[in-house]
Amino acid sequence: MKALLLSLVLGLLAASQGDVIDASQFTGRWLTHFIAAENIDKITEGAPFHIFMRYIEFDEENGTIHFHFYIKKNGECIEKYVSGLKEENFYAVDYSGHNEFQVISGDKNTLITHNLNVDEDGRETEMVGLFGLSDVVDPNRIEEFKNVVREKGIPEENIRNFIYNDNCPRE
Repeated sequence: MKALLLSLVLGLLAASQGDVIDASQFTGRWLTHFIAAENIDKITEGAPFHIFMRYIEFDEENGTIHFHFYIKKNGECIEKYVSGLKEENFYAVDYSGHNEFQVISGDKNTLITHNLNVDEDGRETEMVGLFGLSDVVDPNRIEEFKNVVREKGIPEENIRNFIYNDNCPRE
């Protein structure tokens, strides 16, 4: 009876941790479609998270993540490479402060992510991103993205469309 009770408790504990996603399946080329942020100033042109993603590498074996993206300043595309380390259920990345980056969901064509940024002044900003392989994303995935935005308490008017303004090199 004790073994059965212990199994039940361990099962409930594991279920409460949520699904752990093997992010390595999402390594590849990605384009930024939408980003939503509590603090809209973080994602406007010239801001650190006004990013045009090009490549994400999830290395589960070594516990690392690598980003290749562009930011725009004064209309000019500036190339950036940023790396981080896996901790518990997120990747810790130092870029414009400290970030806790995690994959919310993904499929072969789209990726929905969450990022908590704590900037140099200690201000926290929740961000949700939708990335795709091409210029078009399934409307169902856009709706899923909007649901995550609402769940994180980010106003929908803080969603910005990036794909229409992406004129940075696509290599």
